[in-house]
Amino acid sequence: MPDYAVDRLVLVPDDVDLSRSPLAGQLDAETYVLGAFNPALTRLPGGNLVMFVRVAEALRQPVRDRHVHAIRWHDGGYVLDAWPLDRVDTVDPRQFVVHGQGWKVLGLTSLSWILPVELTADGLEVVAFHYDKAIAPQGSWQCYGIEDPRVSRVGERWLMTTCSVSPERHSTTLYSSDNGLDFTFEGIVLDHQNKDMLIFEGLIDGQYWAQTRPLGDLYFAYPPGSEWRAGPSINLATSPDSLHWKPHLQPGLRPHAATIATARMGGGAPPVLTPDGWLTLWHGVEPGGDVGIYRTYWSLLDRDDPARVIRSEHAPLLEANPALTVPIDHQIYLRDVVFTTGIADGGDHYVVASGEADLACRITHIPKSTFAMG
Repeated sequence: MPDYAVDRLVLVPDDVDLSRSPLAGQLDAETYVLGAFNPALTRLPGGNLVMFVRVAEALRQPVRDRHVHAIRWHDGGYVLDAWPLDRVDTVDPRQFVVHGQGWKVLGLTSLSWILPVELTADGLEVVAFHYDKAIAPQGSWQCYGIEDPRVSRVGERWLMTTCSVSPERHSTTLYSSDNGLDFTFEGIVLDHQNKDMLIFEGLIDGQYWAQTRPLGDLYFAYPPGSEWRAGPSINLATSPDSLHWKPHLQPGLRPHAATIATARMGGGAPPVLTPDGWLTLWHGVEPGGDVGIYRTYWSLLDRDDPARVIRSEHAPLLEANPALTVPIDHQIYLRDVVFTTGIADGGDHYVVASGEADLACRITHIPKSTFAMG
């Protein structure tokens, strides 16, 4: 990985004040910040940057009285559900598997909500925490939380996609804003399980474009000798209004058979337009350990036809940096994970926002020359 002049953590779990959380005072149990990570990033009209941070608020003792507990939004408040230990698998501290369902069914020991955190123009210092503008569950479709926001500015509007989690569905929800800070819920825009919907920062022939990543447990094999590997891929969709989306006929970015480091892949930061095409930062996952090794990669897409990939780099743009997390090493529960989720123009560089170790927010300044066609 290149050695960047600016690469640091700007927000860690202890920076979040849970007395101002949407859950504060509503549960008969102690909670803590399991992670403050995977931040969306955009620039405000006044010049400052703002991160929209996923705060995973977890139960300090999820297992008690021979039950494991889950937090759930219900009727405007929050409640705890108790599952008998003999019906679940609690190996993963973040979640538990419910047995005897006929397919994989999970429960969560945390609930995520979105905290806007305003930064200086260079993204390196916190200016303000906007707890009053937090985005929290507001319906049964997101009763288990709101995860991994991405923000794109398209014209004079800001569009935020989030992953909403519930037993009803694992959907993508959309929020919009006319100032980059106050967001209004617009509804569900993808009804199938989809973890990474990224709206392009600009229209193409009057249409909104987005990268999507539908998930499943069945993929069909490419022919022997193909340059592609079967598995999760980054697809494309278009919309006339940002609300109603149609899958694009041509595929987008697919895992390459030549490298195991991107055996699994998904979207990262919303695509931004450069002189050479649409720059997209995405994540590749190499199998190994508890969840795999997450790294950030990049590709350039044709400005008029984003299904046409101009260039993709096999070398990672970002990798997990253990030196950054030394001060919070006692809180780490995952390693080898960097998950890029935001990008903003910084002049001769891009300000890139990532989640580090599913724990903290990382800002990296990456020179624009890194992505030039040369």
